[in-house]
Amino acid sequence: MALDRSTAPVIHDAIEFDYKLPPLNTTKLDNGLPLYWVGAGVQDVLQIDWVFPAGLWYEPKASVAQATAGIMKNGTAKYTSEQINEALEFYGAQLKIAAGNDNATITLYSLSKHLPQLLPMVLEIITEANFPEHEVEIHKRNAIQRLLVNLRQCEFVANQKIDALLFGENHPYGRFSKQESIEAITREDLVAFHKANYNLANARIFMGGRVGESDVQALNEVFGKSALTPSTIVPGEFQLPAKAERVQRFSNDANGVQGAIRVARLFPNRHHPDYTPMVVLNTLFGGYFGSRLMSNIREEKGYTYGIHSSLIPEINGGSMMIQTETGSEVTELAVKEIYKEMEALRTELADDEELLLVKNYLLGGILGDLDGPFSILQRWRSLILNGFTEEQFNNNINIYKTITTKELQALAQKYYDPNEFYEIVVI
Repeated sequence: MALDRSTAPVIHDAIEFDYKLPPLNTTKLDNGLPLYWVGAGVQDVLQIDWVFPAGLWYEPKASVAQATAGIMKNGTAKYTSEQINEALEFYGAQLKIAAGNDNATITLYSLSKHLPQLLPMVLEIITEANFPEHEVEIHKRNAIQRLLVNLRQCEFVANQKIDALLFGENHPYGRFSKQESIEAITREDLVAFHKANYNLANARIFMGGRVGESDVQALNEVFGKSALTPSTIVPGEFQLPAKAERVQRFSNDANGVQGAIRVARLFPNRHHPDYTPMVVLNTLFGGYFGSRLMSNIREEKGYTYGIHSSLIPEINGGSMMIQTETGSEVTELAVKEIYKEMEALRTELADDEELLLVKNYLLGGILGDLDGPFSILQRWRSLILNGFTEEQFNNNINIYKTITTKELQALAQKYYDPNEFYEIVVI
């Protein structure tokens, strides 16, 4: 049958589709370690994540969590850092270790056929990293050098200052690296933190890709046979600071021609009922290229190459932030326009067509994510680490599809009060 090229195909909005999160397989290894895995994709490439309670929330002193993550794969009882890097290169694999605010994650990308060779090395890094003294000193020198370079950049300084204003410098979410805290790190600090927080008994393992039973078995043969020592980690308790001066200006470079703007407030995490509806409002306000902030401050005014608004949820709290860099001569004008767009959302109903565009953008992104094994794994991982089930995913989809312009205006009136935002400019 010949194609009728005189008639355009029907175009469907993303909002019209049904969304179902591909199934997650949950099992336990022989020693009881939880394994969550997603079998999808056509290539024999796997991603395995080991997640530990080893982020900044748990560190006993500043800079220890990131230093531990940065040095872990630089030597074990059996392997030097050179041998570890050579093995990864030989097998075409990649191993990343990163500490965030709450958790630390060890991620391995590998062809499934190389798991028997690579998994024992990963296990040794987790259980027997020895933090050679010379590697600790190299890390400290490099970290201090990066810090000194970054401190010359107004956007880096602005990020430090806004987090400290929101949470306080003694809070894990507001703490930032200082030269003296890096210099104070000792090998003993890292060994103790690694032993307590990277205890294998605390791990949750996630695997995605073209996963077969043989891959699950390969993981079980190495990690399921390891003896587990029960560990209880007691996280610290942290108080938010007293309210500081809401509007602040900083000079970081007397000759600076660029200013970094941060406008932010505290905001609940994913467990609050307003979080998902606010994802929609935030997207309309400043969360994508077609947003209000981009259309005004970038396209119309030409003050910046880009401006972005985001929700930043953590396990133990969160924030909402608008950030951009502009020419130093227009920073105050740009700040004024940010509040102008907030006020417009508070006082005027958004257009239905504009809201439909935002809904299609959000749902279209999810549609794309559900087509790849690694992005599917990350969606499941986020749900599990935040204590959610698949029901939360379905609820989010329903909100994205059904939220109205009146509901958005009510949210704007609740959360876009200018008096609740800290406002800083660093030049």
